[in-house]
Amino acid sequence: MGDNRSSDRYHLAKNLLLFLLFLYIFFISIELMGAAFKGFGKGFAEKLIATTANPFVGLFIGILCTSIMQSSSMTTSMLVGMVAVGTISIRNAIPVVMGANIGTTVTNTIVAMAHITRKQEFRRAFSGALLHDFFNSLSVLVLLPLHLISQVIFGKGYLQFLAEILADAFRNVGGMKFGSPLKMVTRPVINLLYKRLFPAMLRPFFGQHDVSGKALGIFTLIFAIALLFLALKYMTRFMKSALMVKMENLFDAYLFKTPVRSFAIGAILTATVQSSSVTTSLAVPLVGAGILTIRQIFPYVLGANLGTTVTAMLASLAIGGDGGGFAITVAFAHLCFNISGMIIWYPLKKVPITMARKMAEFATRSRKLAVIYLIVMFYVIPGLLILFMRK
Repeated sequence: MGDNRSSDRYHLAKNLLLFLLFLYIFFISIELMGAAFKGFGKGFAEKLIATTANPFVGLFIGILCTSIMQSSSMTTSMLVGMVAVGTISIRNAIPVVMGANIGTTVTNTIVAMAHITRKQEFRRAFSGALLHDFFNSLSVLVLLPLHLISQVIFGKGYLQFLAEILADAFRNVGGMKFGSPLKMVTRPVINLLYKRLFPAMLRPFFGQHDVSGKALGIFTLIFAIALLFLALKYMTRFMKSALMVKMENLFDAYLFKTPVRSFAIGAILTATVQSSSVTTSLAVPLVGAGILTIRQIFPYVLGANLGTTVTAMLASLAIGGDGGGFAITVAFAHLCFNISGMIIWYPLKKVPITMARKMAEFATRSRKLAVIYLIVMFYVIPGLLILFMRK
């Protein structure tokens, strides 16, 4: 009897350690994807954002830029800096913020693709990813027209009006900075791979030329996606083995027992790691494995949306002078947008949940449609609309 208990404890400890190892590899893959996209997307994004005045073009620029850079925090922090120096106005920045909220969901959609060879697992995982997509898209569908109508009637959109009231209270606060613990533990490996190992591997193919930009970005992206698939395969395997019952009990009895607790975890975790892409992507394999349902993670997604606004706030508070006041207004506009979306769609949560389930069922019947959805939704439609609407 004692030997059996020792053996069970040994297997549990081994599975837990292996799960944590592949969880760390999962974080590395997400951060590497971000580094790859930023490597060949940041300059393009800055030029694109600076040239918009049409709110609908701004919306699609926000989607495209964030899909390219894999980070709404990156887009909104960049916007904060551009508003502070006068490159873009507050009025023009707000639709870009809305688009960034949609674009950030591309990462969890990519994560869901790692389950595509396992039909039932993919259906659950894809529905979990789509929940974030549809919530943000529905929020924009309601709030962008409301913001623009109030802008026409009152000369100032309601999001800008609310944001300016909140910004006044923080106008003289500055110099606040906060580091992400996730970045602290992943940065040494990211720097080793992206700045040293990968350039050294590519240098024989480029001779004396500097190995940077697109070539390094493409190689890093391919490596990151392969690493993501590997990490998710083994994360799911260990969650389904000896850890499954204990993890289900942990999530059901403690972490996701109530909507308030689920929301708080999403908000605190995202504010801490400063990336809603990471925290919402982390929920996708848990839904895929059947540990969580999309109804359980809906408050968590709302919390993550709220938590992601912290990065832009910290960036704006670090800027002094008049530019800092404008920057804080953009950061608070992001906060007001996410709170408004929660107020509307949490009571109506059945709408995004049903949409996510139906779309996932449809995509499961023909899984190539899921790939088409990813490419068309986040890259083709925004790109084409920007091209035609700016003419």
